[in-house]
This record gives sequence, structure tokens and C-alpha cells, in this order.
Amino acid sequence: MKIDRRELYGGRVLLMALVAITIVPFVSIFTTALAPSGTVPPGISWPADPQWGNFGEAFRVANMGALLASSAFILVAVVPVSLVISTMAGFAIGLLRIPGARWLLLLFVFGLTLPLEGIITPLYFLARQLGILNTRLAIVLPLIGLFMPFAVFWMRAHFANLPREISEAARVDGASTWDLFWRIHVPLARAPIASLGILLSVWAWNQFLLALVLVEDPTQRTMAGALGAFQGHYATDIPLLCAGTVLILLPTLVLFLLFQRQVIAALLQGSVKG
Repeated sequence: MKIDRRELYGGRVLLMALVAITIVPFVSIFTTALAPSGTVPPGISWPADPQWGNFGEAFRVANMGALLASSAFILVAVVPVSLVISTMAGFAIGLLRIPGARWLLLLFVFGLTLPLEGIITPLYFLARQLGILNTRLAIVLPLIGLFMPFAVFWMRAHFANLPREISEAARVDGASTWDLFWRIHVPLARAPIASLGILLSVWAWNQFLLALVLVEDPTQRTMAGALGAFQGHYATDIPLLCAGTVLILLPTLVLFLLFQRQVIAALLQGSVKG
């Protein structure tokens, strides 16, 4: 396939523009985090006297040690359960083709269209009725439910694209439905499961609205809730706020850098069928 030179250069220019749009805000946040506390930097500029101590101060002011433990608890409670349920549901809908599979899939697709802002008030009253308001369960249980539409849709796409000959050969060898799922298809689904786990981990780690509305104790919220520590009644410490933002973004950035190949492989899975 021959690509026209104008298309080639046009694509490169567009790619560079998208990269710049993505990187510039992060550069601005990082340089602002190094400015003296209490000041408002005029724009993207390297400070004459970088205040590296702002990161330690932000960690202390926001009590990020407790929030780190809270976020880790929420992540460990949400992600494994979501992966198990979505993998089994995706297997049933995409490969076993259980009765009503099409309607179930449509129900999950409908769940993708629901905005969190539109259901946060019902979730608040439901958590209060269940007696879990102001506890981490008020974050964990809704997150598992909110992750299900995307997670099931993701895993269903993987199982639906697998050759049916694999399952038929296993059935001939006497494999039960459980053997088919656990011994054959789960090992084949390691890449999409790992990529889904990374995405869910990032979303759970950065969850802010649920933690802010359903939990009053700041130490039981997620790391993103630490940003509220720099918001006062009359003023906001911008450099410390940016330093806290960098600290919160750092774990997810490292996670993506370490597992970027798995994420890209899962995203491209099924785009080319052999």
C-alpha cells in the first residue's frame, strides 16, 4: 500500500500536535509544583529556585500515607472481584451464547451510557439505607457495579473472537464447561485480563467523585481525595496542589509504562483476524 507524501506528513503533524496537547498540561503542572508555596506562577516557566520540598510538604499536608493505604485497600477489593465476574460473564455471553445473551449484552451496553453524575444521588441514598455510608464499602461496591458494563463488554469481545474449533475440540476430549473455562480459555485470555486489570486499577485509583460524596472521613477516601486538602475557604495553594497532583499521577504513570505492551496488544486484539 503506497501512502501519499501529503498524507504521510499530515499524519505526522497531527500526531505531533496530539502529543503536544497531551504533554503540555503535565509539563505545566510539574513546573508549577516547583514554584514557591503560596505563589501563582505566570505560566510554563522553570522557577529560578525550584522548591523540591513541595512534594514532601504536599505528602505531609494531605496525609497521603493514610490515603495511600486506603486507595490500596479499595483497589485490591475492587479489581480482582471485577475481573472474576466480568471474565465469567464475558465467557458466558461471548462463547457459550447462553439464552438471552444478546439482551444481556444490550443491557451492559446501556450501562455504558449512564453518567456517574446522574446516579450519584441514588447511590448516596442506597448506601445510607444499607448502612455502609462513610465506609470504604460505599466506594468498593458501587465501583464494582460501575465497572461491570465496560469490563463485561471488553471480555465478551475477546471470547467472541476466539475460533469455536478450540471449544469443540475440548468438548470431544470430554472437557466440562468449567474445564473449558478455567483450563483452556482463561490461559488464552491472560492479555485482555491483564490489560483490563490495569485499566480498572487506574480508574479505581483516580476515583474522586464517589469518595467525595459517599465518604466523609478524608483518610478513607482515594488518593485523588487528597487534593481537597489544598483547597481552603478563601484561597488555594497552587504549587502544593500541583505537587499533590504529580504524586497522585506517578503510580498510574509508572503502571502504564511497565505494562504498555500488554495494553496495546489487548486493544489491537481482534482488529486483524487470521
